[in-house]
Amino acid sequence: MNAPGTLFIVSAPSGAGKSSLIAALLARHQQATMEVSISHTTRQARPGEENGKHYHFVSVAEFKSLITADAFFEHAEVFGNFYGTSKVNIQQRLQAGVDIFLDIDWQGAEQVRQQMPEAKSIFILPPSQAILEQRLSHRGQDSAEVIAQRMTKARAEMSHYPEYDFLIINDEFEKALDDLDAIVRCHGLRRTGQAIRHNDMLKQLLAE
Repeated sequence: MNAPGTLFIVSAPSGAGKSSLIAALLARHQQATMEVSISHTTRQARPGEENGKHYHFVSVAEFKSLITADAFFEHAEVFGNFYGTSKVNIQQRLQAGVDIFLDIDWQGAEQVRQQMPEAKSIFILPPSQAILEQRLSHRGQDSAEVIAQRMTKARAEMSHYPEYDFLIINDEFEKALDDLDAIVRCHGLRRTGQAIRHNDMLKQLLAE
């Protein structure tokens, strides 16, 4: 029998390496039952994106209908597009024994925790503001003005780290990856989950 999976909420300022760490963890454990939550969005699919794999692409009317039906743990409008996290999708995968990583900001994390207090939250920080700014600059995607705006937003976001269960400092990527791995492995060894997975063995061990 499968034990229920764990919902891991992961937040970080832009440039802290959150998405890279999650991707590296999934690559490290390709045979494990873990995956990233797939959000609903009203934005158009970009080249190479697939419906149901990268996002669930829906119309604005469909999205608003889902809001009315209370179908989302959290939802937000970003640059004119709507994004939301489906309750049903996550609950079904958790019941199937899959660990889910929910990549959202601190505001979305707060909404999810209110509805699923059993979820475990992880905040990822850079070792310094200077290194964070350097990482953003090395992307080569933004102007100096945009990077300055991102840094202002990052400072506000980072002040919310005390609201999370775990804190990872992404100074050395491999060490940060090991820390993330340790958190996930630790929760996989919880007594309640292990008792379900090894029910028959435990009965035999305790038999007279």
